[in-house]
Amino acid sequence: MNWNKLISTRRLGSLPPTDASDLYNRTQFQRDYDRMIFSSPFRRMQNKTQVFPLPGSIFVHNRLTHSLEVASVGRTLGSMLGERLRKKGEDHPLLAELGAVVSAGCLAHDMGNPPFGHAGEEAISNYFTAGHGRQLKSMLTEAEWTDFTYFDGNANALRLLSHQFKGRRDGGFALTYTTLASIVKYPYESIGVSKPKFGFFQSEKDLYKGIAEELGLDQTGDNPLRFVRHPLVYMVEAADDICYQIMDMEDAHKLKIVPYDTVIELFRNFFDKEQDKSILSKIDQNFKIVTDRNEQVAYLRASVINKLVKECVEVFDSNMDAIMAGTFNTALIKKVTGSSKVAMDAIVPLSVEKIYRDRSVIEIEVAGYKILGTLLDEFINAVLAPKAGLSRRLLSLMPEQYTGDHQTDYEKIQSVIDFVSGMTDLFALDLYRKIKGINLPGIG
Repeated sequence: MNWNKLISTRRLGSLPPTDASDLYNRTQFQRDYDRMIFSSPFRRMQNKTQVFPLPGSIFVHNRLTHSLEVASVGRTLGSMLGERLRKKGEDHPLLAELGAVVSAGCLAHDMGNPPFGHAGEEAISNYFTAGHGRQLKSMLTEAEWTDFTYFDGNANALRLLSHQFKGRRDGGFALTYTTLASIVKYPYESIGVSKPKFGFFQSEKDLYKGIAEELGLDQTGDNPLRFVRHPLVYMVEAADDICYQIMDMEDAHKLKIVPYDTVIELFRNFFDKEQDKSILSKIDQNFKIVTDRNEQVAYLRASVINKLVKECVEVFDSNMDAIMAGTFNTALIKKVTGSSKVAMDAIVPLSVEKIYRDRSVIEIEVAGYKILGTLLDEFINAVLAPKAGLSRRLLSLMPEQYTGDHQTDYEKIQSVIDFVSGMTDLFALDLYRKIKGINLPGIG
């Protein structure tokens, strides 16, 4: 792979390119960023659970605030990478825009995730593997079936951003090929995967193949279809890894799930007592001035993120040849060394034990299974038998963009998944209650 092909301003869709004089001094990748941040799917993430239930008396992260923070970290990662590449002799005129590309990819990385936190993807998969959706298997090809049984928010993000929904323009958001490629962490189809992670549905298979050919992403398998990652995927992934591991711990402190002293110790452990002596001294001085515990945790958290950003860029630089050859196969954060590795190895199991298994998290995940399973069941039955009286009424509740002229059962089922996965937590709960007759408009 080479950067001259990897960085492309070509856009998805058939619309002619915008005249440079109409850009108001925005680059093509800044336009990608702006296009997403002003979109309805992006705004809806404010009511999608990240980890802890929403809303609450104490503000914690939702999908939207998480994505904004990831984009902020991603911009720094991309900018630092661009500077490294220039120093190595790369002369692509858009290297200075890598920060904009990565930040745009970070904004998009969770846009395909369904409501109810991390269990939302599992709830959709569970409907087809253990719920009423099992009876649909005979109607689908093997590859179409694994798209649903291994449902992945990453693949759904690519679909959301690229699919021409009814009444919308060709190319979806009409993003640049480079931005689209930067979000595909698992550049292969669902069939033949060893774990439920993949990058594109059958419906976007040819689309991604075209993107890969344009950008020079090597194809490594014909059946199933597989490609190497775009190098900027590693930066988007690193920004996400840094934020969710560290920010989840800060949220847990605010909710008093993890004690102050434990969080402080976990964060301080990222700094070596000898090599990072000046940083630790600065932290100690700051703590004498700022005595508010939440602010102390926030300051220490910022210092940890800054350190991890620098180290992830170093890991990328050290493994540049393998990344460009498509043979590097792990997350950058897993390759950090020294005190950062020791500290991260301590945070991960504690997060699983104290945060992801907290009662409040489990409760909303259980509710998500029930709510999403019911919505999928009702609306899939409706799209497959649209002439029934109840079906007609249910289908009238679906927005027009999801009611296109679907020819196959796969397309019909996928239209329901598009609808359900795009819901906010509150909308899904409200619609579930109304469909089940638990709550009716105008009836107290």
